[in-house]
Amino acid sequence: QVQRVESGGGLVQPGGSLRLSCAASGFTLDYYGIGWFRQAPGREREVVSCIAGDDDSTYYADFVKGRFTISRDNAKNTVYLQMNSLKPEDTAVYTCAAGEGGGWLVNDYEYDYWGQGTQVTVSS
Repeated sequence: QVQRVESGGGLVQPGGSLRLSCAASGFTLDYYGIGWFRQAPGREREVVSCIAGDDDSTYYADFVKGRFTISRDNAKNTVYLQMNSLKPEDTAVYTCAAGEGGGWLVNDYEYDYWGQGTQVTVSS
């Protein structure tokens, strides 16, 4: 059974940091493109960052450039999203997804497998 599990969400003050993890079971993440998406109440889901399955190149949405870093640890079959300098507008449910296409997968329809999501709340 294929599963992805996100963890690492929580409540953090503005300017703080969190690291989200996307761990997979039932398949190997190595050659999958992995994306992190977020959805805030009343807003559409948007891509935050992705890492390509073919060359590990990375993409970041403009609103997180310089603050977030995506990386993968193949030995742990896990992809991470390090989030620094968090802002209240980063508050959302963050979900990881895996897709088999090469290159940057920036559209949600390009993904085959989705996790259940983890809540990130940035508030003082």
